[in-house]
Amino acid sequence: MRSTLCSFGRSAVLAILVAFSAVLLPQAARADRCDDLAKELKNGIDGIRIGQTAAGTVYLAHPKAREITLGCSSKNFSSQLFGKTDRKPPPAFVELMASAAAIVFTLPKDDMARGVSRCYRRLGIFRGDDVASRYRRLDMRCARTKSESSITITRSKDQ
Repeated sequence: MRSTLCSFGRSAVLAILVAFSAVLLPQAARADRCDDLAKELKNGIDGIRIGQTAAGTVYLAHPKAREITLGCSSKNFSSQLFGKTDRKPPPAFVELMASAAAIVFTLPKDDMARGVSRCYRRLGIFRGDDVASRYRRLDMRCARTKSESSITITRSKDQ
């Protein structure tokens, strides 16, 4: 009887030691999903540079855009892509945003080009200078002021 208790006690102690050692060993560093997306954008689009990451936002830079940011997931949306350019966006900026959105949201580039250009076409006298629309389960919001225009593309958490 004594040998059964000793073997049970030894195996229990061994199991506890293995569990503690697994917890205490240094864990492999895992990259954030948002950082991975930023690296995919850098590899997929020529001329894009990764800047600082602050408050869940990765700041990017590209010669065709005044400002471009990648927002990490929050409680309302899974990913957000924001771009700002001149009042009348040049075709190169529309192409840049379509390429970036295709990488971030894993959709075909031609569909994203259609969605971005559709959003910018809706700006004007009839609909105003701030237009929100849905395209391919994405929320697109285009806005413009006297000197610049911007587009925000997001996918909500429930999509």
